[in-house]
Amino acid sequence: MTINSGDTAWILVSTALVLLMIPAVGLFYGGMVRKKNIISMMTLPFVAFVIVTIQWVVCGYTLSFGPDIGGLIGGPDFLGLEGVGMGGDGIPDLLFVAFQLVFAALGLAIATSGVAERIKLSSFIVFGLLWTTLVYDPLAHWAWGGGWAAQLGALDFAGGTVVHISAGFAALALTFVIGNRIGFKEHNIRPNNIPITLLGAGLLWFGWLGFNGGSALAANGLASNALLVTIVAPAAGALTWMAASWIHSKPSSLGIASGAIAGLVAITPACGFVGPLAAILIGGIAGLLCYGALLFRLRKGIDESLDAWAIHGVGGFWGALATGIFCAAAIGGVDGLIYGNAIQFAIQFADAIVAMLYAFVVTYIIALVIDRTMGLRVNEDEEYVGLDIAQHGETVD
Repeated sequence: MTINSGDTAWILVSTALVLLMIPAVGLFYGGMVRKKNIISMMTLPFVAFVIVTIQWVVCGYTLSFGPDIGGLIGGPDFLGLEGVGMGGDGIPDLLFVAFQLVFAALGLAIATSGVAERIKLSSFIVFGLLWTTLVYDPLAHWAWGGGWAAQLGALDFAGGTVVHISAGFAALALTFVIGNRIGFKEHNIRPNNIPITLLGAGLLWFGWLGFNGGSALAANGLASNALLVTIVAPAAGALTWMAASWIHSKPSSLGIASGAIAGLVAITPACGFVGPLAAILIGGIAGLLCYGALLFRLRKGIDESLDAWAIHGVGGFWGALATGIFCAAAIGGVDGLIYGNAIQFAIQFADAIVAMLYAFVVTYIIALVIDRTMGLRVNEDEEYVGLDIAQHGETVD
């Protein structure tokens, strides 16, 4: 096994790009909440990162990438990163650890959408440790660590099921347990700073180039393909979301940014298996589906506050299916449904369904246990004052 300096340099940069996505989530979400909660909302992704960093070194990496146990979880061989060093095949093993660490942290950061403006910080810390260990790590092992999904032949190049389906449906489960914000559907809860959200969206798009391109784990043609479709698909998603929202009212800047994120989510599992033309279809359909999911959520009166479910959950599910439809042997070695391979589509569908149900049910149980023991939500007075003051003793003034 030898280390390739070019590959190593690219994954070093990609790791930094994905790390940038964590504060970018804070900006994206922070601009959409009320001013009294902006510090709290931007802090949660940082807290997610520090929680997952320690968990990943201690046990998360080995649960995800340790020797397979029954197709369900990794063995304890790498506890505390025992035996993981600077050697490796192409890139150092420690660099692979770091690259996967920021993926795990990003998943938890996205899930904060479901509890915006009403979760206790102490409860979030406990939830984050449990969720990463019991939800994210098994899903990562299934897809990338030699688990049952990988054995079945499921394709997830950069985290459609592992990161986006898991985080999106986790956010929905959290919402059902914690309940709607006070005044939801009674008062107009407006975003406090759309420019901050747009900046966050731009930084997410930038970081996503490392998220998807780096998942090739080499500086090669496959990474170039992944990077290109990561530019193309969100452009299509932004256009279709903009067009759909324009029919209903006006093409808001928030909607255009949300459409781009929807396209990014959908192309994530497919980016190593499809070309640019397929990426246009995947991203464009994602914009329509995710916008429709947002409208459905609003009609049902569900306060999944910042739409991780509509964008990441629904977009990730579509992306998993789209991988099975459009994947091409000429790019990623496997043909999909449009090339006559219905089996691959069936595998993708089964994988997405299991990931969705597992993430939702286990997240719901974790949240319910925390709510029944230490309480998940701040009290009414704290929610009224705002979490910036109530939880952090700080304001933006």
